[in-house]
Amino acid sequence: MRVGLGVVGVLMVLAGGVFAGQGLGYIPGSYMTGDIKWFWIGSAMVVAGAAVAIAGLLRPAKKA
Repeated sequence: MRVGLGVVGVLMVLAGGVFAGQGLGYIPGSYMTGDIKWFWIGSAMVVAGAAVAIAGLLRPAKKA
């Protein structure tokens, strides 16, 4: 479970970074390019993804 949360969190951070980059116009080639709305959506994804990843890392390991 811990690894799964960490992977999901990292993927959310990466996707959010792409969304934010497109929203700011740094990554061209999409309908999202230059639309500030996608910067805010991406920023929220980065924050949420970081929270999920940190929660996965801080969660105590399950004892078998």
